[in-house]
Amino acid sequence: MSMYFGQYQSQALKTAIFPDKDPTLAIAYLSLGLCGEAGEVANKIKKCIRDGNSYDGIADELGDVLWYIAVLAHYLEADTALNLDDIAARNLYKLSERAKNGTLQGSGDNR
Repeated sequence: MSMYFGQYQSQALKTAIFPDKDPTLAIAYLSLGLCGEAGEVANKIKKCIRDGNSYDGIADELGDVLWYIAVLAHYLEADTALNLDDIAARNLYKLSERAKNGTLQGSGDNR
């Protein structure tokens, strides 16, 4: 099944059940969830390296990371109505500009 990010985000929001009455609390909750899921991805990869296993199952964990990104983006960008399609396009533009400027490598936000 193929899907655009914006479609995914709309569907993900339908499954979002967490304390969201206070936007600050919602953002904190989602940020912590994102960090936890990213940690699960890293831990599974660590175990694959340690045990020589395949990366089967990582896609499910990446899906959990994507869910948190989609829902968090909705709460962070509610005023500007940016969706994941917009965020992905902005990121690719930023990276293409860095590639054009020869600044893909390095550190810092202002490359």
